[in-house]
Amino acid sequence: MKVGVSILNSSNVKRDLELLSNTTCDYFHIDVMDKKFVTNKNDPYDILKCYENLYNKRLDIHLMCENPLPYINKYINLNTEFITIHIEIKEDIEKIINHIKEYGIKVGLAIKPSTDVRCIEPFLDDIDLVLLMSVEPGYGGQKFILSTERKIKELKDLIKNKNILISVDGGIDNLTKEFVQEADILVSGSYVLKGNYEERIESLK
Repeated sequence: MKVGVSILNSSNVKRDLELLSNTTCDYFHIDVMDKKFVTNKNDPYDILKCYENLYNKRLDIHLMCENPLPYINKYINLNTEFITIHIEIKEDIEKIINHIKEYGIKVGLAIKPSTDVRCIEPFLDDIDLVLLMSVEPGYGGQKFILSTERKIKELKDLIKNKNILISVDGGIDNLTKEFVQEADILVSGSYVLKGNYEERIESLK
């Protein structure tokens, strides 16, 4: 199991970027919000750019944005492995996928808890990752939604033998991880940051 650590609720991003670089986490999960698709706003590009010499992990960028292109054009300049957009936006999904791929970056599609997983079916040949939200997107610290376990099974049936990773984000800790063992990547923020980073990361792997 791979683990991405969300720094959304970090009280000291510079410190946590350094400390987490010395752990076994696989990615830094970066939440970007535009105050349109979700009610909050967060765009840590400047601080990530400023301190990019302090961290060595690849970035997993989650764009909770109605119009993701301006954000994509910034985050392609960092050590980015994945850029994930939401399937629910009213933009040309195929066009955005192709734009991201032009830069050699892997593409993800995110699904809200209330969204049917089958809506991603037209894009299965073009993406590298599906991000299942196990809380409502927009802010950290929420409780894990139990129906996520069923949605992972539905998604695996849909993906079949395609080389697509399943990531789960929201309310992930040492207890809720038992419901998401069929996923490939677990994203955790509050749980990791409120304890011994390495111990808590290892408890999720």
